[in-house]
Amino acid sequence: MFQKLKSISIKKCLKWISISVFFLLICIIVSNYWIINSTKSKLYTDIENIPTNDVAILLGASKKTARGNDNLYFNYRIESAANLYKAGKIKHIIVSGDNHKKEYDEATDMRDALISLGVPDSCITLDYAGFRTLDSMIRCLKVFKQKNITVISQEFHNQRAVFIGNYYEMDVIGFNAKDVPSQYSLKTRVREYFAKFKAVIDLYIIHKQPKFLGEEVRINV
Repeated sequence: MFQKLKSISIKKCLKWISISVFFLLICIIVSNYWIINSTKSKLYTDIENIPTNDVAILLGASKKTARGNDNLYFNYRIESAANLYKAGKIKHIIVSGDNHKKEYDEATDMRDALISLGVPDSCITLDYAGFRTLDSMIRCLKVFKQKNITVISQEFHNQRAVFIGNYYEMDVIGFNAKDVPSQYSLKTRVREYFAKFKAVIDLYIIHKQPKFLGEEVRINV
C-alpha cells in the first residue's frame, strides 16, 4: 500500500514538474518574441540612416575574455561609438559599466579605448554603476537626466535595452555594433534568452530598481 501511494506521489510530482517546465518555456518564448518584435523598428545598423541624438549610452563589456583574449564585444562596441561620434550622430557618450571591485572597471576601460580612437575626454561621462542593463538604462534617465538617447551595443543586447527604455517612456533608439561569430558567443546567446525573460519579470512583476542611484549628474552638450 505504501509503495503504491509512493508511486502515485512520484507520478504527480513529475507531472507538475513537467507542467511547470513547459509553462516556463512558453513564458521565455513569449518574452523573447515580445521584446524582439516591439523594438526592431528602433534598431539601426547604418550610420547614415540613424537619427541624431545629443547623447548616447555605451553599454559595458569587459575588455578581456576570461581566457585573457581581446573581447570582440568590447572592441566592436567601442568602434561603433567612435564612428557615430565622428559622423556627428552623437555629441556625448555615457560609458556605463560594472565596477564592483577595484581591479574590474569597465567604464574606465571604455573611456580609454574611446580616447584612443579620437573621442575627446570632455565628451565622455563615466557611469560606474551600470551593473546590469536595467541599471544602466534607469540611471541614464534618473541620474543623468537623458530621455532622448542612442544605445550602443550588439543587436541582441540593444533589443533588451530599448525595451527597458520604452517601459520608462524614453525616446530611445539603438545602434547595433558588429556582431561576433556564432561559435564565439554560444554561451552569451543562450543566456540572453533568459535575460529577456528576466527583463519582463523585472519590469512588469517585481519592478526592479538599480542597485545605486545617487545624485543627479548634469551633461552639458
